[in-house]
Amino acid sequence: MPPVLPGRESLLDTFATAIARVKIGRSAKSLLPYGLRGVGKTVLLRRFLKEARDAGYLTGLIEADEGTKFLPALADQLRRILFQLDTPAKVHALAKRAMRVFKSFTIKAGLEGLSMSLGVDAERGFGDSGDIAIDLTALFAAIGEAARDQETAVLIAIDEVQYLDEREFSALIKAIHQVTQEALPVLVVATGLPQVLALAGDAKSYAERLFDFRSVGPLSKDDAREALIAPAANEGVVFEDDAANAVFDATRGYPFFLQEWAYNAWNEARGSSITLDDVRRGEAIAIPKLDDGFFAVRYNRCTPSEKRYLRAMAELGEGPFRTADVARKLGKENNRLGPTRDSLIKKGMIWSPEHGLIAFTVPLFDEFMRRKEPTFP
Repeated sequence: MPPVLPGRESLLDTFATAIARVKIGRSAKSLLPYGLRGVGKTVLLRRFLKEARDAGYLTGLIEADEGTKFLPALADQLRRILFQLDTPAKVHALAKRAMRVFKSFTIKAGLEGLSMSLGVDAERGFGDSGDIAIDLTALFAAIGEAARDQETAVLIAIDEVQYLDEREFSALIKAIHQVTQEALPVLVVATGLPQVLALAGDAKSYAERLFDFRSVGPLSKDDAREALIAPAANEGVVFEDDAANAVFDATRGYPFFLQEWAYNAWNEARGSSITLDDVRRGEAIAIPKLDDGFFAVRYNRCTPSEKRYLRAMAELGEGPFRTADVARKLGKENNRLGPTRDSLIKKGMIWSPEHGLIAFTVPLFDEFMRRKEPTFP
């Protein structure tokens, strides 16, 4: 976790207001920050979780990826929350009912193993229809009623929400809609890549009324300088102006890369200040590390045809690009490249800012591709 989060004050204020409203029985929009990789979405999510716990919330975290089965992951977190609601010191009738609805839900979803230790029977007629949207809505409502009964609240956090399929996301939206309508103390906060906007639109037309969609981008030059200079100053070290400016120029203000450049510059520094020379030496260490780790992890998940598509994009520069221009670079018809393009979008490698345009989801990936494959074709 970075020691400071400059440029994110508005998001933190919005979240603080939302959890305060929900805790006292008022409705609030669930929050969905979205942006490219490296902008600090996961850092924000973990900060949200900490603030919710400090405010007395019961919390669950789902870290989605291509291989995540959303329903089992969600059920596992809800099961843990139910155990916290059903304290042994007192009989909580609504918590017991929520457990029974949970058991109905898990049996119908083929997840009965998660509810075997609850010690309750299934609640007939709730959570057992076989329609994921109806059943998840019943479960969220039952948990919300139990939380309200005990004067607490629940936060479900989902990282990389774009990996949910449309059916799962639609069910989640319907469940959120119900608890919002009833002002039940259940809040969802999720982070995702920019394509989550299209997923939300496809899933339910009223998603924009339930989620506060907030774009998270790179830091401004002033905020980036604060992120570098303030933590160093707290340790009695001066991050020199030209050094901070060089880090900003090299990283384009993306927080993940700011941290990587600053970390290596710090390790290279020998005095009580971080100089431009320290940054240059640190950069020579940072780039190979990123190539072998951060970038390679994503690159190695791609097929040969997908890698060639990415290399053609990199040949055109930073982006966004017209899909027709990428096709022209590859010497193929644009419509024949549709499956490759769709696969890369599903893998979270690229996204479409608007119809006919394509862009990398990973900042600086064009530079990596040109280092990885210096010649094209």
